[in-house]
Amino acid sequence: MSTNSFGRMFTVTTWGESHGPALGATVDGCPPNVTLDADLIQVWLNQRKPGQNKNTTQRREADLVRIMSGVFEGKTTGMPIQLMIENTDQRSKDYSDIMNKFRPGHADITYWQKYGIRDYRGGGRSSARETAARVAAGGVAREAIKQIAPNIEISGYMVQMGDRKIDRSRFDSEAIHQNDFWCPDSVAAQEWEEYLTWLRKEDHNSVGAIIEVVARNVPAGLGAPVYGKIDTDIATAMMSINAVKGVEIGDGMAAASLTGRQNADEISMGPDGPEFSSNHAGGILGGISTGQDLVCRFAVKPTSSILSTRKTITKSGENTEIITVGRHDPCVGIRAVPVGEAMMACVILDHLLLHRGQVGENQGPIG
Repeated sequence: MSTNSFGRMFTVTTWGESHGPALGATVDGCPPNVTLDADLIQVWLNQRKPGQNKNTTQRREADLVRIMSGVFEGKTTGMPIQLMIENTDQRSKDYSDIMNKFRPGHADITYWQKYGIRDYRGGGRSSARETAARVAAGGVAREAIKQIAPNIEISGYMVQMGDRKIDRSRFDSEAIHQNDFWCPDSVAAQEWEEYLTWLRKEDHNSVGAIIEVVARNVPAGLGAPVYGKIDTDIATAMMSINAVKGVEIGDGMAAASLTGRQNADEISMGPDGPEFSSNHAGGILGGISTGQDLVCRFAVKPTSSILSTRKTITKSGENTEIITVGRHDPCVGIRAVPVGEAMMACVILDHLLLHRGQVGENQGPIG
């Protein structure tokens, strides 16, 4: 069981390694007659690709996607969609020194312990390069969502870098695409710029981040109790992203400090149906969407590849030291934003299809 796939109705299997000739995804379960071409997917890949500014890795990849199957005359056929992205700027020689050493904080040691073989060139399958395939699959999901539920909007942004948080009172959605950090607070973005420059140039270090992903206009009724909860699948999807170490829905961990009176979102009847006084639940109750915004946050750990000497061991068990050279993100959370959006799109489409297959239209009208 290689477990390289996710989803139930809309399934995605990613393949390929960081320094192999190519990587990609096989997408199955996409409805037929969805308008799709490479340009529609490329828009999202362009947001994730490396080397776009000084605050990300300087590896230069065009990340050009090719659709190899499942599309005919600009429409999906309902058959598996094969997506391929060629690797064009590998520098495998940068990793020759770690052939027999394990990088602290990386999956090198666990891959070796489990499989007895590992691709040390950039981490192989454990590399964040794999997320390009997820973003491509997410592009397919977005186009299908447009057909099934065209009002749904998915947006991701960074709300924290290290211990530096945004000021929610300055939240400006227009600012998200006006800085290198997908930051909705232009003041915080400037502070992060100065901090990351110092961290990268002077301290030779890296830093973690928290990303928030919101899906708006999601219909009520998606998900199922117990094992089919939509929040379970969102958490699984986000936790599967490289370097993610924590996921929360709605108030998440902060809900533990609230009382029941504070936490429960009160309900009243509005002109267009039920309305909630707040959204502590993140748009999900009992694993089923309420019709409110789906709100998810995930924490990304600091990049483990840094230009500082670290203690480690060799495959033969000898103590040694290592400095990881090469081109790496000082804050990998920056390029995790479009990945989080893609995973949210895949989960929502999967649940739209599951809901349509079992229920069709919602069965419990109100008012």
